[in-house]
Amino acid sequence: MKLHIQNETSRLKAVILGTAESVGAIPSIEDAYDPKSIQHIKAGTYPKESDMITEMEAVANVFKKYDITVYRPKVITDYNQIFSRDIAFVIEDKLIKANILPDREREYEAIQHVVDQIGEENIIVLPEECHVEGGDVMPWNDYIFIGTYSGEDYSDYITARTNMDAVITIQELFPHKSVKSFELRKSNTEPKENALHLDCCFQPIGSDKAILHKNGFLVEKEYEWLVDFFGKENIFEITKEEMYQMNSNVFSISEDVIISEKNFTRLNTWLREQGFIVEEVPYAEIAKQEGLLRCSTMPLIRE
Repeated sequence: MKLHIQNETSRLKAVILGTAESVGAIPSIEDAYDPKSIQHIKAGTYPKESDMITEMEAVANVFKKYDITVYRPKVITDYNQIFSRDIAFVIEDKLIKANILPDREREYEAIQHVVDQIGEENIIVLPEECHVEGGDVMPWNDYIFIGTYSGEDYSDYITARTNMDAVITIQELFPHKSVKSFELRKSNTEPKENALHLDCCFQPIGSDKAILHKNGFLVEKEYEWLVDFFGKENIFEITKEEMYQMNSNVFSISEDVIISEKNFTRLNTWLREQGFIVEEVPYAEIAKQEGLLRCSTMPLIRE
């Protein structure tokens, strides 16, 4: 398989879609990885496996409609494998294995049948000190946008997933690209104040537009850089509640076609006004784990 990813929106040809089969029991609060999951565990509203399977199959059907090759992880009994974006990501023709939370190592093993189709020379395992997850990494043509957190209290935040060691190493791996990092707001306890990954508060769409949430960024001038880069008229600014519902975490099949959650009424209306085809799917149950469409997909080949 020849990998090819230059940006977030070129026509998708092959993708890994996570699976909700055999996700296991509702986790304990101590075992949850993010404040939104904790909130739903406490409230008794944590998503049911059957509902999440239905939601993921709706996405698989959209991929089928657009003739996209879809790979799924090997199912591990009683193990959450929904968020395939976390475990690895592709830039150009390289698959970079993410150094994720140690508890999640088996998720990568479950996509070994896909990894085996990629030449070893195109697989990069980062040094141990580099913490990174795919939700924080966005190739955008000449740029690579990366969400990070560099506070001295990094280790206190289970929600801090990508460090500056990873940012520096990715710049060294792709010296011909401009790597632009963004400090994200983190909270272990308040989901509306937590940008778990960069794609929880920002995502480029089309060829020149973006979805953005100002409060997700710790440094205002970094947020302003994105506004200037895309142009204010090309940005859909989402509210704190819309960020909480994961409105920036849609997924592009092409520059014209976007998969979005069916309840994102304001966003979906705007997207159609801008000329996008919006493929609406139910994904509100999966959103309860602080991840949505981009989080559960890992593109391998875009034209």
